[in-house]
Amino acid sequence: MKPIRLPEPPSPTPGVPEIFEGGTYSVVRRAVVIGNGSTWSENQSIGLVRALGLSDKHVLYRVTRPKGGVNEWLHWLPVSVHKKLYFVLRRIFGYTQLLLTARGRKHVPVHPENGGNVGLSSILEADAKQIVKMARETYEKDGPLLVVASGRDTISVASSIKRLASENVFVVQAQEQVPRFLKRWLTPQEPPDEHVVLTVGALHQIDSAALRNAASAWNDEFAPLPKPLLVVNIGGPTSQCRYGADLAKKLISNLLSVLASCGTVRISFSSRTPDKVSSIIVKQLGDNPKVFIWDGQEPNPHMGHLAWADAFVVTADSISIISEACSTGKPVYVMGAERCTWKYADFHKCLRERGVVRPFLGSEDILESWSYPPLNDTAEAASRVREALAERGWRLRT
Repeated sequence: MKPIRLPEPPSPTPGVPEIFEGGTYSVVRRAVVIGNGSTWSENQSIGLVRALGLSDKHVLYRVTRPKGGVNEWLHWLPVSVHKKLYFVLRRIFGYTQLLLTARGRKHVPVHPENGGNVGLSSILEADAKQIVKMARETYEKDGPLLVVASGRDTISVASSIKRLASENVFVVQAQEQVPRFLKRWLTPQEPPDEHVVLTVGALHQIDSAALRNAASAWNDEFAPLPKPLLVVNIGGPTSQCRYGADLAKKLISNLLSVLASCGTVRISFSSRTPDKVSSIIVKQLGDNPKVFIWDGQEPNPHMGHLAWADAFVVTADSISIISEACSTGKPVYVMGAERCTWKYADFHKCLRERGVVRPFLGSEDILESWSYPPLNDTAEAASRVREALAERGWRLRT
């Protein structure tokens, strides 16, 4: 479950009828998205903004961390502490002399980035005070500002914005599941109150309109393909979902077993897919006339796959891809869920109990279709945001 925290409505002003609390400036016409540089995380925030009708009126800010060398060991720290500690280390050891003995006894140098500014990228940094200043100065002209943040690293910035400009902003915080021993500090109370929305999967930008547009855009390429079309999405191992060449070999065996019931199989790898996994699959399936393997070149066929597929096979590590596939209502088979732990295991258990996914065993008949109520987390979260805005006397532009 992914908790989404909505702000509590402010107390009404004494002597002012509730209907007038919003005043003239009660329409939300713009949004700020605060991300952490993760495409997966930022896609959730942008998906919610899109569902709220503000996709053409949002600005993206990022909370960034120092990268490289010793910084890969410091990601568990709060961002502000991480930056300060790294600054101190660099003052002590110098910009290019700081070495860390990593696993495998390999020395990893820490190099300065972008002129040595504490290892940060040139992407516009999410500065709470600057965003607050903008929200206040433009309030009378542009109305309230919606702030949507996602990821642990954005919590402190979003909280500061809410504290400093509560009358001018509405803050929505999407938050990943965190270790149990940290829950009392980092997650909303359990069971959640009315200002917390628990979603099953990841928020995203896929809805019926997006699928219709994709179906039209990819019609020439996908309409002529023999049916049924099985789309296979292969991610990469994570600390909570470990696998390697063994899973690739099992996936190949299962695909060959169901190939007779497929018209076409299209396979896509992600940027996280290990070479040893992709190379095995390409070697074993690349010459099969029913199989097409995307080479990673643009345009990315992902939206076409979602629109035109008759069924999906997805490796268990890809929570965002599984969430998107499950929003289509089409059969979704998962490979490797038994290898997952922590939030991944909880996610897959919830989907199985709802009848949304099935394990990929190699005995399936892809011609046999089955359905379920599509996951609609993004739309449901957007509906709750609208309700919370209404409690405050605000509304979204129409």
